[in-house]
Amino acid sequence: MTGILISTAELKSSLDSGEPVRLLDVRWELGRSDGHRRYLDGHLPGAVYVDLDTELSAPAGPEGRHPLPSPSVFGAMAKGWGINDGDSVVAYDASGGAAAARAWWLLRHAGFENVRLLDGGLQAWQADGGTLERGQVTPVPGTVSLSWGHLPVVDMAGVPAIAADGVLIDARAPERFRGENEPIDPQAGHIPGAINVPAAGNLDASGHYLSAPELRQRFEAAGVDSSGPVGTYCGSGIYASAQVAALAMAGIDAALYPGSWSQWSSTPGQPVATGAADG
Repeated sequence: MTGILISTAELKSSLDSGEPVRLLDVRWELGRSDGHRRYLDGHLPGAVYVDLDTELSAPAGPEGRHPLPSPSVFGAMAKGWGINDGDSVVAYDASGGAAAARAWWLLRHAGFENVRLLDGGLQAWQADGGTLERGQVTPVPGTVSLSWGHLPVVDMAGVPAIAADGVLIDARAPERFRGENEPIDPQAGHIPGAINVPAAGNLDASGHYLSAPELRQRFEAAGVDSSGPVGTYCGSGIYASAQVAALAMAGIDAALYPGSWSQWSSTPGQPVATGAADG
């Protein structure tokens, strides 16, 4: 497996060398719908805009707010981004890496291994003197061949077993986990047996990921290791994708629950816990 992160210096070196690198700009933030406009105003040279809601997700429904796209739809999207077999892909965003991590996770799940996250995102690129360009980039369609099912996934029925036999991680903010605040989904609280390790804590003050040893220490302090199954969820599977990436950096494999709290809390009869962690 290729490394998960790429620094701005490494990316500049790859681009300068003429290596075929496809840049994916996943400019998405919860509660905002102006990602494409912000992309048009300035993006990494050659970057293709990727819409998280329509290209990295199926339509919202019983499976949650951001269900996984079908393999055929995702394969068509990846070709539309201009990806070919043998290319290097780098995904980035401007909001802490969660949106880019969704693209990273899906490509890895679809068997494309040479994909990395730009550490620090757009802000790091600019801080290191990287230039931006304006306007739309429409690539020549690619010919990438993808499959499906290369990363572990858990569905709603399998979540309780992970909580009972291993560790189920809720990647949301503590107040949402405890049920004190729920701005989006129909119920407040968390899945019984889950522990709270917010994905935001995997980044330092500058928006870069913590080092692998620091991530390992953070997860182990929360009781997460590789002695049993590990699963993670968030509101709708986006920040949990970034949690999977951080866990992988720490040497811990984790299954993604794509439906996450948006599916669990919308399904009648599913138990809900509030307060501090009970797992």
